[in-house]
Amino acid sequence: MDERRSNLSRAIGPAAVLGAALLWGTVGPAQVLAASEVDPGSLGVARLLVGGAALALFCPRPAAWRRVLRADVIGWVLLAALATGVYQVTFMHAVDQLGAGLGTVIALGVAPVATGICARWWTRDRMTLGWVISTATAVVGCAVLLDPWDAAGAVGAEATGVGIALVSGVCYGVYTVAAKRFLSTGVPALPATSFTLILAGILLSPIIVLHPAHLMDADALMLIGWTGLAGTALAYALFVYGLRLTTAPLAGTLSLAEPLLAAVLGFVVLQERITVSALIGCSLMIAGLVAVTAVDARRGLRQTSSRAARESMASR
Repeated sequence: MDERRSNLSRAIGPAAVLGAALLWGTVGPAQVLAASEVDPGSLGVARLLVGGAALALFCPRPAAWRRVLRADVIGWVLLAALATGVYQVTFMHAVDQLGAGLGTVIALGVAPVATGICARWWTRDRMTLGWVISTATAVVGCAVLLDPWDAAGAVGAEATGVGIALVSGVCYGVYTVAAKRFLSTGVPALPATSFTLILAGILLSPIIVLHPAHLMDADALMLIGWTGLAGTALAYALFVYGLRLTTAPLAGTLSLAEPLLAAVLGFVVLQERITVSALIGCSLMIAGLVAVTAVDARRGLRQTSSRAARESMASR
């Protein structure tokens, strides 16, 4: 029974992270589809505040919030708040400059590398051969999606957008590892996550004060509603739940489902150009996602079998 529960948890963790990544993958296309004139930074801050407030509704107990302020937790929570705040704002600007597909692909293409390095540095997580191979495959897919051999000068002309997207991806990796650290202390996940989102929104609220124009337009309100409730509150709840049941490097690699979905939506819904190299890139990313999941599942089964064998020997 315990073995079955362990295997179920091992499957649910990656599935929750994938669900979060798919919800996040709709944010860029939704921003382009809404065609709102509001400042991208203001959109990012509004998304943080709405998402954080929505999660706070499910955390009514004051004792749970006090646990977030413990000395061994608050540092990681503050780092997560800073990272997610910068991530949201830079991501919105990257999509505004580069488009949904390209902006998301660049930002999240660097995320697994940043996550793996931060996890190795801060938590001593072991980067297995399977993680290295699978992540390399997925990152190569991202690089191919950039299509540097086509439309010469297209990417170079948006060098600022590319740089912003890279900063966004690094912040995503920092957030993933910081969240893993505060979750490992046993702090309640929803209050801690809500706190990081609200704090990030408050820290960056001057952006809204400086750029309030069109924030109350109908298209902007609908966009904030979707990105705040589904693309932030629900997505972050799924992500931190899945993060409890998997490693930070694996979560970072599985999150590549986000740029994959954004690219597909960009091609299919937004009519962004699709090329042979883009199809190859998407295929490589799928291969990376399948490979990292399969490697983790096989390793988990081997560990379970080995543990069962040891317990059987000990009982004799």
